[in-house]
Amino acid sequence: MSEELIPETPEQETEENEAAEPIKQRKNGLYPGVSDELAENMKSGWADTELRGLEPIAQAEHTAARRAALSARFPGERLVIPAGNLKTRSNDTEYAFRASTEYAYLTGDQTQDGVLVLEPAGDSGHQATIYLLPRSNRENGEFWLDGQGELWVGRRHSLAEAEQLLGIPAKDVREIAAALTEATGPVRNVRGHDASIEAALTDKVTAERDEELRVYLSEARLVKDAFEIAELQKACDATARGFEDVVRSLDKAEATSERFIEGTFFLRARIEGNDIGYGSICAAGPHATTLHWVRNDGAVRSGDLLLLDAGVETNELYTADVTRTLPINGTFSPLQRTIYDAVYEAQEAGIAAVKPGATFRDFHDASQRVLAEKLVAWGLLGDLSVDKVLELGLQRRWTLHGTGHMLGMDVHDCAVARTEAYVDGILEPGVCLTVEPGLYFQADDLTVPEEYRGIGVRIEDDILVTEDGNRNLSDQLPRRADEVEAWMAQLKG
Repeated sequence: MSEELIPETPEQETEENEAAEPIKQRKNGLYPGVSDELAENMKSGWADTELRGLEPIAQAEHTAARRAALSARFPGERLVIPAGNLKTRSNDTEYAFRASTEYAYLTGDQTQDGVLVLEPAGDSGHQATIYLLPRSNRENGEFWLDGQGELWVGRRHSLAEAEQLLGIPAKDVREIAAALTEATGPVRNVRGHDASIEAALTDKVTAERDEELRVYLSEARLVKDAFEIAELQKACDATARGFEDVVRSLDKAEATSERFIEGTFFLRARIEGNDIGYGSICAAGPHATTLHWVRNDGAVRSGDLLLLDAGVETNELYTADVTRTLPINGTFSPLQRTIYDAVYEAQEAGIAAVKPGATFRDFHDASQRVLAEKLVAWGLLGDLSVDKVLELGLQRRWTLHGTGHMLGMDVHDCAVARTEAYVDGILEPGVCLTVEPGLYFQADDLTVPEEYRGIGVRIEDDILVTEDGNRNLSDQLPRRADEVEAWMAQLKG
């Protein structure tokens, strides 16, 4: 990785060449350590690369509708939604930037430092303006001397180009702090993404009012529009291909570790999408009993199970979230199959409960009942009835987690929605959620027979509520035990 062009200090230059003219005596004050001749040379000789006649992005009409709904919810108030800033990984390197979900949802833009502002506009609702960093200035050296100059990080769209693509008037983001400082009237801001915006609004906002804005934007995503559904399907399709890649490479994973599985899936995510939607769980053997096993540094052994929980995030930031539990050698042992079939039955019951008019909790309750029945039948809960087990929640020692969550631009989408709108809410067409029951027998759990210990099974699919029931967006991947074995045999072929 190249270092930025850092001009030499006067002391460094003098050490290397005592005859050199001290920089502080040069006339050029804009570029200390850079000759006047080089500074002048870098100003000119560049072609005009302005892009004209651009077509709007595919979701422009959808983001416009989302902004209109937001405007109607908060009439007469200034609304500020930042994209966020780069975050330092170490020293002078940064993490890859990922725009805030709220900002990307309302604009379709993903650039760092961007800010969407909806200004009250009387009877017409609001006037939206997107504040962005314009093209690098070639005259003042920003282009090649600034660490975020385009010479270093690549070309960005001009403000005129952004307006064509996004369908929103664009201004220089470097003007936004002053504009907000001088703003009057009620203001709401999505917090936690841009400290400079929050500083400019210190005396104009309240935590309660800002939280109302964040909650609204979370609940607005509960029902997906046509664009979002298509993106989620695209994410599931790519994810299925990633799982196929993993199965084909299991022999190499056995020779290395779970990291080979992680890297294999990541390659598919980067080829077909923006990234993985969350840290991939590539849990082999007893690691499958750890819900969020993301170290992925363990051994992959024939005879064990692999619990792979992974999802591709599309270039528009919609993610799949799929889990399959696979026999590493291609065949379930009798006990592995018994446990797997129990989870499959539980998932089938959960998926059947996903439909318009059902409550969000229904599919969880349906899945948990099946798993409780299995645990009682296996003699793991004494002589208690299934109803008593569910009343006391005793099955949770081995089922551990909720059976699903909303899915969209975040893997746990709509996370700050009100309880009455989400967990206690009613399902309607356009809602997308996961159904993911599991059974996990810890390696040190003395309450189960020894042969159960270290076995973990989860099956997860992404389910869209439709007008007449549901559609499994991730059904490209087999779920029944015999189908899984046949699928793996074909891929390993």
